[in-house]
Amino acid sequence: MSIALEELQKRHPCFALGEKNNAGRIHLPISPGCNIGCRFCKRDFNDTEDRPGVASGVLKPEEAVDTVRRAVELMPAIQVVGVAGPGDCLATDAALETFRLIGKEFPDLIKCMSTNGLMLNEKADEVIEAGIDTLTVTVNAVDPDIQKQINEFIIWKGKKIEGREAAEILIHNQLEGIKKVAAAGVTVKINTVLVPEINGDHIATVAKTVAERGATIYNIIPLIPQHQLKECKEPTCEELYAARKAAEEYISVFRHCQRCRADAVGIPGGRDISKQIYLRELHLSDTFSHG
Repeated sequence: MSIALEELQKRHPCFALGEKNNAGRIHLPISPGCNIGCRFCKRDFNDTEDRPGVASGVLKPEEAVDTVRRAVELMPAIQVVGVAGPGDCLATDAALETFRLIGKEFPDLIKCMSTNGLMLNEKADEVIEAGIDTLTVTVNAVDPDIQKQINEFIIWKGKKIEGREAAEILIHNQLEGIKKVAAAGVTVKINTVLVPEINGDHIATVAKTVAERGATIYNIIPLIPQHQLKECKEPTCEELYAARKAAEEYISVFRHCQRCRADAVGIPGGRDISKQIYLRELHLSDTFSHG
């Protein structure tokens, strides 16, 4: 049974459109590998960077259940179990297996998964069967000539594919996958990394396209220049505002993303208990990749 958007806005910190709802979440670092090469993404394992794509280590599905037990005991406000990395959730079977296990022991927790969408069309039925309540798909462009400037390559059917061909495959799989899972009642959120020089004038088109496929909420994330896009500028507040305003013509826009690590635990912008859960000391650093 799908969860109504009104309930998600009360219980899921990434679906509250106004003020923070003070709901907690735990991100389980389950997915070790990725299958696309985003030019802005720098995945890593460390204790210093506070961004998606980073974790102290990777858990096995069975270990994840024990981790959730500890987390909800320490913080009953946790309402959401999410897997957002540090690699892609559909590049391996680890995330889906984790959600199956979590669903059995914690049926009342919201199950939330993030993906780049390359495998979403192919694995849509498995996502639905695993009981995913909310799915975030990172869609940075729906025009292959724009997408190829943001994504360097994909690994598809055992081959490395680059350029426009890679962009066409990625976009097709994202949009078809979104349509399938949304039709089954999964609430779909879209993340777009705003790179003003590349997709700054393309945001409205992305928003319109994903809304037509069934997505219901949109999150525009400002680029932090790094990796192959380190020479690009970070969006200004005015550019971010303009992008959000353009998107709101077609879809509801989420405005308080905290750019969380793949092993974050607690209330975004509030109390964090990841140190107690993952037994590490977190030192923040201003870097970012998609998640």
